[in-house]
Amino acid sequence: MSGKLGYWLLKYRAVTLLIFGQRRLALDVFQEMLDGFPGDVYALASRAHVRRALGETDAALEDMRSLTEVEPTVAAHWFNYGFMLNEMNQEQAAEAAMRRAVEINPKLDRAWYGLGLALIRLGRLDEAVDVFKTNTELQPMSPYGWYQLARVHVDRKEPDEAVKIIRRLKGFEPKVAAQLERETGLRTSPSV
Repeated sequence: MSGKLGYWLLKYRAVTLLIFGQRRLALDVFQEMLDGFPGDVYALASRAHVRRALGETDAALEDMRSLTEVEPTVAAHWFNYGFMLNEMNQEQAAEAAMRRAVEINPKLDRAWYGLGLALIRLGRLDEAVDVFKTNTELQPMSPYGWYQLARVHVDRKEPDEAVKIIRRLKGFEPKVAAQLERETGLRTSPSV
């Protein structure tokens, strides 16, 4: 099946199969799309997502790597690739992918977050502080970067910095602040 109509029919078939939970059959359709339209970004990304959902992580990772080759200047591809590498405990490769993502799009806050996670796992806490600060500047109302930044400060034996973050979180994410207090043993007095 070739041409635009053939492509759209395959896409429609794949989406329909996914709606009905037929992931394995959808994989066959994505492969058919790639056979007819090599390097198709939609088919590659979709196949990677389905493979990951099915636990085929190596194959999914290969699809994500292929996406970075097909469209090397798309930050989201590098982020998704780095995210999967992080999940697979391939921190050095994850760091490189996340750095590429933020190089392409310095405002991609989730890539800064992913980079910070990789740096924590690599034991490079000083660098992680700077990265999480950038993440929290880009996404000041998201508790995730703040949480990780506080944890890094605790690991660096900087409890006063962590307490400042906990106080800040109490203003918009009290549950996360309470979790940090429980996990770290740090207590904050009400801010004046």
